[in-house]
Amino acid sequence: MSTAPQSDADVDLGLRLDGRVALVTGGASGIGSAIAEVFADRGARIVVADLKLDAARERAEQLGGGAFAVEVDVSSPESVRTAVEEAVARAGRVDVLVNCAGIVDLAPAEELGERAWERTLAINLSGTFHVSQAVGRHMLAAGGGKIVNMASQAATVALDGHAAYCASKAGVLGLTRVLASEWGGRGITVNAISPTVVLTELGRKAWEGPKGEAAKAQIPTGRFALPREIAGAALFLASGAADMVNGADLVVDGGYTIR
Repeated sequence: MSTAPQSDADVDLGLRLDGRVALVTGGASGIGSAIAEVFADRGARIVVADLKLDAARERAEQLGGGAFAVEVDVSSPESVRTAVEEAVARAGRVDVLVNCAGIVDLAPAEELGERAWERTLAINLSGTFHVSQAVGRHMLAAGGGKIVNMASQAATVALDGHAAYCASKAGVLGLTRVLASEWGGRGITVNAISPTVVLTELGRKAWEGPKGEAAKAQIPTGRFALPREIAGAALFLASGAADMVNGADLVVDGGYTIR
């Protein structure tokens, strides 16, 4: 774990993660997979944590560099504890955590089912807490670490049909700030990223056609985000260049939420 810089010359702007172990939940696909790839390219050893173990193993094999997979259901504290203990046992530690596992279940508020509400909160919000707590305990014992939570533009603006999703992501921002406040003085920085629509495979399918064109028209940059653009934001927050960034929400939305 690096120590705090004493002068400008000590500030690490290399955006490298050499020798660090990074655990990425939801790492087998989508944004999590892109983050895992970028982190691996920058020298990190990746723990691909995902509910789909076969897909996680395949992704870990593709990444190389000692990457390995662990199965985890982030909504289950017991599953999280088992997965984190396995990761620490195999890699020795976790230096960087990216909480990327999440779901979206859309419906008008008056039609949203109880199961959809509870499952969204359990995975997106409670899952972020469970993993942060389990990994955070190891980071506190080790003297430091970096946690990056995936929030959303939906955390700060109202999106029709997104009652559960907006609530869960707003909760992620609140949780991020509390963890940053409690752990910042103990060597752990905790930050969030809030993307707009991201053109993963699922994102492309969900936002193709007139619906997508109408949504892009509301974004000042006129387009959606690419997975590697979100990975770039995560890389910054995980690197030494962001050692003084703590409790922040890095919005990657092309300006959508400024209007």
